[in-house]
Amino acid sequence: MGQDGFISAQKRTSSGLPTTTAAAAGRASRPALPRGRQIQKTFNNIKITILCGFVTILVLRGTIGVGNLGTSDADAVNQNLIEETNRILAEIRSDADPNDPDEFLNGTQITSNPNVTYTLGPKIGNWDSERAQWLQSNPEFPNLVNGKPRVLLVTGSPPKPCDNPIGDHYLLKAIKNKIDYCRLHGIEIVYNLAHLDMELAGYWAKLPLIRKLMLSHPEVEWIWWMDSDAMFTDMVFEIPLAKYHNHNLVIHGYPDLLFDQKSWIALNTGSFLFRNCQWSLDLLDAWAPMGPKGPIREEAGKVLTANLKGRPAFEADDQSALIYLLLSQKDLWMEKVFVENSYYLHGYWAGLVDRYEEMIEKYHPGLGDERWPFVTHFVGCKPCGSYGDYPVERCLSSMERAFNFADNQVLKLYGFRHRGLLSPKIKRIRNESATPLEAVDKFDIRRHPVQGGSHS
Repeated sequence: MGQDGFISAQKRTSSGLPTTTAAAAGRASRPALPRGRQIQKTFNNIKITILCGFVTILVLRGTIGVGNLGTSDADAVNQNLIEETNRILAEIRSDADPNDPDEFLNGTQITSNPNVTYTLGPKIGNWDSERAQWLQSNPEFPNLVNGKPRVLLVTGSPPKPCDNPIGDHYLLKAIKNKIDYCRLHGIEIVYNLAHLDMELAGYWAKLPLIRKLMLSHPEVEWIWWMDSDAMFTDMVFEIPLAKYHNHNLVIHGYPDLLFDQKSWIALNTGSFLFRNCQWSLDLLDAWAPMGPKGPIREEAGKVLTANLKGRPAFEADDQSALIYLLLSQKDLWMEKVFVENSYYLHGYWAGLVDRYEEMIEKYHPGLGDERWPFVTHFVGCKPCGSYGDYPVERCLSSMERAFNFADNQVLKLYGFRHRGLLSPKIKRIRNESATPLEAVDKFDIRRHPVQGGSHS
């Protein structure tokens, strides 16, 4: 399990999807850049120069005027062009630079070979028995705490500052929200800022992290991944883990979309739970080969678009790859997968944040479903990036509402709440008391958790 070879970001075997097998290519033994990488860097620099020049021309046209370019329609077109150009620039610059030291290991450059299948590390085949023996030998690290399975919530964000400075502020609010929930429900938490594998960047970065945490924390029974742009909005609700005693993966989704329509949005990988077991390691091994950036990810994206309904043409993403894997190897995996939709393990924000006042008026925390969503996930907002699928102002105001909606449930114990769902300021909702323990008994969420299936 712990061989030195595990730290390599580039271990490969001759089995799995999506490429054919071949002899593994050796690594370069010198730190100097290969000619191909030099050409790629030069080409990227040329693209950046051309696009910067293009932006300059657009700005000059809008400043000095050319013909009828002063019309509002022309201004709108120019603005769209500038925004799209800036987006492309950001994408180019976000790619790892060939001189980045992270792409070298002990002076040796990490290179990719598209003709062999990527793996997350050495194959592990007896994890269940090894873990059981470790737990027996280390009783001070039990996998059950107070009769409940030990859960580790895992989240993270890119190692560099956000492109949009206010994005860091909302990442802070999102992690504060997760820390509050975990503190209230006895869940451990890991916040990751490191790329453990340079090939699995972006949305794929969660896979090597989850595997590493499973192997490094055998006392943890469930690994719970949650995207950085997701927030808990029902601070009382608890996942009904006993419901999943025969399952190893719990993920939000809809079976009809998955099996009948083969939709690329049938499941959502923004929030899901993996049991720490051999089955999960095997699924990660089968899932990862579509993820390495470059030609492998691009070709895999074509396969996913061809096989999943409604999927646009773009490189392979982790969610589409998991859906494709579960569909194409249904007999191998689905028996241990629980597709959950009785509560909102993932709740799409656009249909929820404007209804919070209605929820407060009609319902109460602990429901976890559409009446009071357990998790609100800001899919498409990208508060840390320089662009997203929705206007920045709408995303940030919606995230503010979600945070304050959840924070009010925490502040209630202390006798405060926010002045409004868009206000960071708080106000007192009850006076100080000479008998404070009465408030603890009445308002402490830890004393009144509600598990899914036990609410009404």
